[in-house]
Amino acid sequence: MQFFGGTEISPSLPAATASGNNGHMMYVFNRNGICLLYREWNRPLHTLNAQQDHKLMFGLLFSLKSLTAKMDPTSVEKGNLGVPQLPGQGCSFHSFRTNTYKLSFMESPSGIKLILITHPRTGDLRESLKYIYNLYVEYVVKNPLYTPGTPIRCELFNTALDQYVRSIS
Repeated sequence: MQFFGGTEISPSLPAATASGNNGHMMYVFNRNGICLLYREWNRPLHTLNAQQDHKLMFGLLFSLKSLTAKMDPTSVEKGNLGVPQLPGQGCSFHSFRTNTYKLSFMESPSGIKLILITHPRTGDLRESLKYIYNLYVEYVVKNPLYTPGTPIRCELFNTALDQYVRSIS
């Protein structure tokens, strides 16, 4: 089952344009800001402990979502900065780029937030994040041994995620 178009998860990988490992890190947060998964593939510098890093990343997302909603030129209703928005509500952002990395973001209808940090020259990753979300649904959500809201410890998911992220260009 695929939640963002299509019917099956396995046959329709988003097309890769070149080979190589451009993925640096991945975060998965639930709607309450709890980090369910953190994976690293290419992060040479560690400056914070894991808990501080997760709080900083979630705070960044919260602030960017609030800012984009406040700056939305199409909406007359502008909430205050910092007021939580429902998934899909208001203007949203998908990615931003610096000279050293690109952050790509997707929020599911259930409030699961996927953040993928890649090389700055990586292209649009919206379809890739949808595919990763579908992996999450197939391997984690449908797993009878998984308790929602707890850290993800599913080897099949981790293996499929690692293989897919290494194929992203």
